[in-house]
Amino acid sequence: MLLETREAPQVIARQLHENAALVEGLERAIRERQPAYAVTVARGSSDHACTVIKYALETQLGLPVASLGPSVLTLYGTRLNLQGALVIAVSQSGASPDVVENVRMAREQGALTVALVNVEDSDLAHAAEFTLPLRCGEEKAVAATKSFLASLTALLPVIAGLRDDPQLTTALEGLPEKLTAALALEGAAAELAERYIFAENLIVLARGMNYGVAHEAALKLKETSGVHAEAYSAAEFSHGPKRLLVEGVPLLGFTSADAAWPAVQEAYADLSGARADLRTIGPAPESTLQTPETGHRLTDPVACAMTFYLFAAHLALHRGLNPDQPPLLSKVTRTR
Repeated sequence: MLLETREAPQVIARQLHENAALVEGLERAIRERQPAYAVTVARGSSDHACTVIKYALETQLGLPVASLGPSVLTLYGTRLNLQGALVIAVSQSGASPDVVENVRMAREQGALTVALVNVEDSDLAHAAEFTLPLRCGEEKAVAATKSFLASLTALLPVIAGLRDDPQLTTALEGLPEKLTAALALEGAAAELAERYIFAENLIVLARGMNYGVAHEAALKLKETSGVHAEAYSAAEFSHGPKRLLVEGVPLLGFTSADAAWPAVQEAYADLSGARADLRTIGPAPESTLQTPETGHRLTDPVACAMTFYLFAAHLALHRGLNPDQPPLLSKVTRTR
């Protein structure tokens, strides 16, 4: 898990270079067909990447995004009307039958279908009209790291082109260097992880671009350390879950450098005032682990997620666990 996390800068650089022609083709198709909305199809870590993609598409392109329930087709037999949609499927393996079948259905109906997939000769890659390979190489650890990070960046060049956004293009070009700088936080991440050696529960908070990262963080804590972790919007946490502070449940919050930060900062200040055990990861100067600003609000979550992976892997090691082989789990899960 640590080795694959450390590969992220090279993976992102390779993806940006090798996907250039594919990005142009997809950008051209979106311009020509003008989808009215987008739908994502994924499970697990890939679905959390889709949450980040949702915020990117909605805030940058004004394109509404919904998450499709794969079982609506595969278990309930209902064919949704996806004509005119942009359908985005994300999968490391490209092997899950329910994701593949939904993409096939959408393509048959005339949707513009896109697969973000690491295994290029996979059923999902063949089912979709367009494929953007993640370019991760083999990922051996059960807990996905570099494939998740590559899922966050694969569509960003398309968004930059559709928006004619030179700031995003520049941020993407410089992202491998920024991620390399973030890897220097590994020692600090390992030190922070020591605080949670005996934690049984943990709440992860975020808003906006980092909301999907928070859900991914909660999943990784369950997978690699057996911690019962749950993710909440920093806005929603006060609507009931805040009661858990009385039980001493610690909090891990993600910070940002975008429009969401003032509201999140206020929420965190309120929690700290209530004497919550709160530590943070992100580009805000007051973060416990301050990640490098990457030059754009769409690329900052990549550095946040990568830094969290360093934290999660070391937490498992501190607890005497092997983060690469969590019990009861396998690398590829085939759901129907």
